[in-house]
Amino acid sequence: MQRTRLFKSSIFRFTLIYTAVFGLSVALPFGLVYETTVSSIDRETNAAIVSELRALGDEYERLGLESLVEILNERSLDPTDRDAIYLLVDDAFRPLAGNILEWPKEPIPDPAWLRFDMQIVEGGQSTTHRIRSQVLHLSGGSYLLVGRDMQQRRRVQSSVRGALGWALALALGIGIPGGIFVSRWVLRRVERMAETSLEINQGDMRRRMPVGEAGDEFDRLASSLNAMLDRIEQLMTGMRAVTDSVAHDLRAPLTHVKGRIELTLRGPRDAEAYRSALTDALAETDRILDVFNALVAVAQAESGVTRDQMAVVDVGDLARDVVDLYEPLAEDRGLALVLSAADGAWARAHRQLLAQALSNLIDNAIKYTPEGGRIAVAVRRADGQVEIEVGDSGPGIPEGERERALERFARIGHPATPGYGLGLSLVAAVARLHDAKLAVGASDPGRKVSPGLKVSMVLPGAAEPMRAADP
Repeated sequence: MQRTRLFKSSIFRFTLIYTAVFGLSVALPFGLVYETTVSSIDRETNAAIVSELRALGDEYERLGLESLVEILNERSLDPTDRDAIYLLVDDAFRPLAGNILEWPKEPIPDPAWLRFDMQIVEGGQSTTHRIRSQVLHLSGGSYLLVGRDMQQRRRVQSSVRGALGWALALALGIGIPGGIFVSRWVLRRVERMAETSLEINQGDMRRRMPVGEAGDEFDRLASSLNAMLDRIEQLMTGMRAVTDSVAHDLRAPLTHVKGRIELTLRGPRDAEAYRSALTDALAETDRILDVFNALVAVAQAESGVTRDQMAVVDVGDLARDVVDLYEPLAEDRGLALVLSAADGAWARAHRQLLAQALSNLIDNAIKYTPEGGRIAVAVRRADGQVEIEVGDSGPGIPEGERERALERFARIGHPATPGYGLGLSLVAAVARLHDAKLAVGASDPGRKVSPGLKVSMVLPGAAEPMRAADP
């Protein structure tokens, strides 16, 4: 089964293709060398034959037949050039001189290039040699044949072909086993990832992809998948926490509404009692809707579905609008709400969610700051960034509880304080949506009783948008 998977894997097929391409890359240069070498031998051989045949023809015209016979007999016995072939015959093709005994049986072509086979005895064995020659018809009727033994050409051809065969065999011998080895290695890593994925798909969300020490593409892919699985597990854990918290925190008001209505219905028919019950039910329903609306806002910010609705906004103007909205409430509580906003603090943001986050910070500050306290809102520009800061003079949050305060339904203050613990969780989700840095600290760390709370959000700045020209 494993061998079948190996042969069907795309990596093995890629290895075979690569081996074929590698073999072709070996064969083509060898083929070019082969053709170049053989062509060079043929050109040199033809040039030598033509030159020598022309020289012997000139000797015949200058000194006559007897002198040509003497020269051919002398050259036929030369031991330094055993590849040379000479034959002089009369008009009846009877041999007169040379180192072969008879005229070839092949007819003389036009032009007079003649190729024929000749049996030669070497080491007591007769072998067939291919002869390339040219024929010259002399003025006296005789025929002169000058040629070269092409056995050297055959040896070169055989050597090049043998080298090519060995090279191809070596390429295939290394490529195919190497491809199988690499395919097995890669397939094992892919199968481990597939097995882990199957276990995760079956419900074991704690499983993670194996990451080696090589730091290669598979390790980077496994690390990315593990980061994604961590995020999914975190979201699922958050979803379970939200579900549990909703069930726990909304059970009491729903039960209260249901009990109040049932109690009113059991009593006498009194319009005033009915009105009072409906008023209480409406108030509880509004609080429940506030929780659900806050959860929807957190979910939108965390999911990132609102990124396409982002635009370049003036954060200072946005802060002024929010502060204007909360100034009457702060005055009623006896609090000083002040704003310091820089001009032209441009950032790319989702205006509604960013305003909701700032509203939550100011609303929390108003809830927890005692009468006579001060709430300071600031918008600054620095190093291409925009910072939003909200500080108060309330009791603050202990340092060890600040991280938990950003979680959903986390209640850090006094349990009698109204709210459901969703304000700072929405601020954290909005900060993540905007790739902003969120910091939670104390406004005045020197004060032990009321150090206050300071929350700052630093967003990436943006260029001021172009204004449309006046018509």
